[in-house]
Formats: sequence, structure tokens, C-alpha cells
Amino acid sequence: MKNFKTLLLLAVFAIVGLSSCEQNDDLVFTAAPQGGFELTNTILPEYVLPASTDADDNIGVVFTWNPANFNVQTNISYEVQYSLLGDFSDAATLDNLGATSENQITINIGQLKSIATLSGLDNDPDTTEPDTGDLMFRLRAYPGDTGSTTEQFSSNQPLTVRLLEAASSGGSSGIEPVSWGIVGSGYNNWGAYEDQTFYSTSEANIFVTYATLVDGEIKFRENDMWDNDFGDTGADGTLDAGGDNIVVTAGTYKITMNLNDNTYSIEPFSWGVVGSGYNDWGATPDGKFYYDYVTDTFKVGIRLVDGEIKFRQNNEWNIDFGDTGADGTLEAGGDNIAVTAGHYTITLDFNANTYTIETSDLYGIVGSGYNDWGATQDFTLTPLSNDIWVGDIVTLIDGEIKFRVNDDWASDFGDTGADGTLDAGGDNIAVTAGDYRIKLDITNSTYSIN
Repeated sequence: MKNFKTLLLLAVFAIVGLSSCEQNDDLVFTAAPQGGFELTNTILPEYVLPASTDADDNIGVVFTWNPANFNVQTNISYEVQYSLLGDFSDAATLDNLGATSENQITINIGQLKSIATLSGLDNDPDTTEPDTGDLMFRLRAYPGDTGSTTEQFSSNQPLTVRLLEAASSGGSSGIEPVSWGIVGSGYNNWGAYEDQTFYSTSEANIFVTYATLVDGEIKFRENDMWDNDFGDTGADGTLDAGGDNIVVTAGTYKITMNLNDNTYSIEPFSWGVVGSGYNDWGATPDGKFYYDYVTDTFKVGIRLVDGEIKFRQNNEWNIDFGDTGADGTLEAGGDNIAVTAGHYTITLDFNANTYTIETSDLYGIVGSGYNDWGATQDFTLTPLSNDIWVGDIVTLIDGEIKFRVNDDWASDFGDTGADGTLDAGGDNIAVTAGDYRIKLDITNSTYSIN
């Protein structure tokens, strides 16, 4: 009797199990967005887009995101959408940028420029169209490998872009680079990188440059080649074709070539920021200005603290300028200039006898190769015209560095691939101990450490 009851119960369970299996065959799993899908990449304050096509294949922006969730086990595809109207009622995708199953999509500079042009931005100085504006992007996610009506969208993300005008060879000041430059162990290790350029002056065949030299020797040569060079046999200030090397000591100089009488001069020359607002009135070196030939001015990118500053020559008090009246006029021996903490670009215009102190976003150097990843202030670079940023002489140690904006990690650049290209959020850049000249070319997304 007990065996019969056991068999009966097993039969019932079998029938129920079969029924359950049959019902499972009819179940339909529906993909449903679960939320939480957002962009995770750092957005820069501004994306500079050059007029030249040379950099069109360089990285413009890299979008990254956390995975979308549709509550089913399935492949998920992602695509970038942009909107010219801003509300995505006109949502569009780039023709040459397909979907991906990864969590990263790169848009190059050329693609950003094409969207900027469609949105009405223009880099023609002869038109009234704006050259700066916001482009609106978002990410679309959908299950599977083809289009689907089930989809998720990230939040809308604006990118501020600026289209640059085509750079001209000469500056707005009328000053132009000339074919002559400085070469030597005292500047670029005899041509290991480009020679220091001379610039035209108001007098024919008289050229000038401002250069930071190291202990060593130099000569002057044309077109970075040895077909035509000058030295000084006899060290008497006379330019001799193919003459002896010129001995120099470390410092910042104004160097003049006069091809009318074949003479030259090398004189100590620098402008710097000094004061309680920067270096406690000279407790550390003054904030160094760099010459910008395009505007024929001297500029420095600098982080100030609350206090006062002046501008002085050659880190001495023989020649200094302040501003009596606080009206932006450079006055010899004038009053101290009150400043507040922040990042600034300061410009000295000795043609107009004026100066400006403008709040700026400044690139700087951070890393184990410089300041232990921010334990002290970053080395601030100076913006010149055409989005060239410079800094010399920068003392590095063995380690790694990156470039970031305003001593903050909201915007940083490294170099993924070690190919000399600036990549937003890219890999750390390995450096070895030494003194270097550093240049960022934001227009072409490149950098050099020499």
C-alpha cells in the first residue's frame, strides 16, 4: 500500500513538472531599460579646433560610459548622437562613426569640425559668424547588434568648441620669424631639436630674439642647416662666417644680429613678476615672461596669491614697473599692484606702456617627475599666440608627468602610445632627470620635451 502511494505521488509530480516545462516554453523575455547609463569621461572647458586639416585625424574627444542595463543577457550596442538644435528632435549620427559594443568611442578633430560647421560656427575672420559655441552630444544604447526600438540615452552633454583662424606667418605686430636661429650646446645640443628663431625688427637686416641659454657654446645659422653659419673668431663681437663657437653661460638673454655691419650682442634680459602675491618679494625666482612675436609683447601664465606685485627686469631692482593710479599703465617705479589669488595671464606691452592681468585656464606640469603628483604647485606654462604654450628651463627628475589645467584633475592630458600626441586622460609620460624646454601645441594636439 505504501509503495502504491509513493508511485502515485511521483506520477503527480511528473505531470506538474511537465506542465511547468510546457509553460516555460511559452515565456517571452522583454528587454527593458534599467537606468544608470551615463557618460563618465572628463569634459574640457574648451576644445580648440585648428583651421588646418593636418590634425584632423588626431583625437578630439573620447566618450566613455558605464554599461547600459536592459535586464537581459544580450549584446549591447552604443552610438554617439549629436543635435544641431540642442534638444535632439533632430538627433543624428556621424556617417563615418559606427556603433560599438565597447565602452568607449573616439571622435577626431575633423569630425568635431564638421559638426561645428553644420551648427553655424565659422573660422573666417571676414564673416560675422561666431567661431565659438556649444555642440550637444549624447550616447544611445540598444540591445543587440542592429537597430532596436528598445533604447536608452545618456544625459545630454554640451562641448564648447572654438574654431581657429588659419595662422599666418607674420604677426599682427608686423614682426616675422626670419631664417636665422641659435644652435649649440648652449641651446639645443647642436641641433637635437629646432634652433631658437630670430625675429625681424623695424630696421632691415637687424634681427632679435630672447633666449634662455645653458652653459656651453653657440653659433648662428640659417634655416637650421650648416650651409651658412656665423661664429666669432676672436670673441670681439664680430660675426665671422664659419667662425669659432661663442661661449655662453646660463641665463636669459636678448640676442641681436646686425647683418648690416656683421656684429652681434648678447645681453642679460628678462622680465619677471615679483611681490607678496607671487614669491614673497624675491624669496624664489621671479615669474618669467616669454616673448610673443605675434603681438610684440611679453606674457606669463602664473598662479598668484592675495597680495601685491610689480614687474622687474633681470630679477633686480634696477628697473621695475608698477601702476600708480591702478589704470593699467606701466610706470617706472610705480605703486605696487594689488592682486587676488587665482590663475592669470599677464601681458606687458612696452609699445603702448600698458599691462593686462586676465583670469585664465592654464596648463601645467604635474607628476612624480616634477612635484610628486601635486604635493607642490604645478609648473605653469605660458600661453602665446596661436595656442602655443611654453615653459623653460623646467627641472624634472626620473618619473612620469602629465599636463593638467589649473592644478586640477578635471582636465588632464597624457600620451597614450608615446607618439608625441596629447590625449585627454591619456597615459603618463615617462621622463628622465634633467633640464628641459617644454612646448604644447594645442592647435595640433602635440607636445615636445627637449
